[in-house]
Amino acid sequence: MLQIQNTLVSLDLIERFFCCDLDACLGQCCIDGDAGAPVTEAECRQIEASLPAIETDLLPGARQAIAEQGVAYTDEEGDLVTTIVNGANCAFSCYGKNGKCICALEKACREGRSSFLKPASCHLYPVRIKEYPTFIAVNLHRWKICKPAEVLGRRLGLRAYQFLREPLIARFGQEWYDELELTATEYLKQYK
Repeated sequence: MLQIQNTLVSLDLIERFFCCDLDACLGQCCIDGDAGAPVTEAECRQIEASLPAIETDLLPGARQAIAEQGVAYTDEEGDLVTTIVNGANCAFSCYGKNGKCICALEKACREGRSSFLKPASCHLYPVRIKEYPTFIAVNLHRWKICKPAEVLGRRLGLRAYQFLREPLIARFGQEWYDELELTATEYLKQYK
């Protein structure tokens, strides 16, 4: 672990190569799992405000689940997470070309129909954040469905922290990211 300001950052974020390969995984992270994506109350309000912009992109089962349960629920661990459909798909997933699962929220934002990109936990994935009273843990979640992302990241020479530059800056700020980048550069010199 490395300390960057008030965070403890897993070495995996610096050592591991990563670059999402949607052509290979088809967005499986939005389909598999036992719960939805972690969200905050504020993000729930933003999702609710975005519903008119994404409604036509959502699958019929997702529209029904959202109507019955709302945009989020509290999972078995007590975390607020996005609603899921049939125990798997995130309710905000939709499908694009070649069967790729994509985020309806992100699609609407990129098309200018909404101002909300997606929950921070999705934007940061595979990083998972855990807040404690005196520090924030920044860990890299490893999942077999992300193996193609590791392969592509290695081929491109792109480390996880580099791939996640934009969402890390959005979450922690430019100064934090600059410190992480400098620390990573110094740390990785030992491997050259």
